[in-house]
Amino acid sequence: MKASELVNKTLEELKKELDEACKSFFAYRLQLNTQQTSNTAKQKILKRDIARLKTFIQMKKKVK
Repeated sequence: MKASELVNKTLEELKKELDEACKSFFAYRLQLNTQQTSNTAKQKILKRDIARLKTFIQMKKKVK
């Protein structure tokens, strides 16, 4: 997910994206713990996406 994709989204859309990202991060963490996957780099990417979404949500709140 790129920042340029998030700029044009509304606050509600960003919150939905954040919810989905948190769910996918939780599911991926479970997969890592049960050793169903060994790609630990994806965990870092998911964390960054969540942080990026939270940042854009805060920016949208300040604009209003």
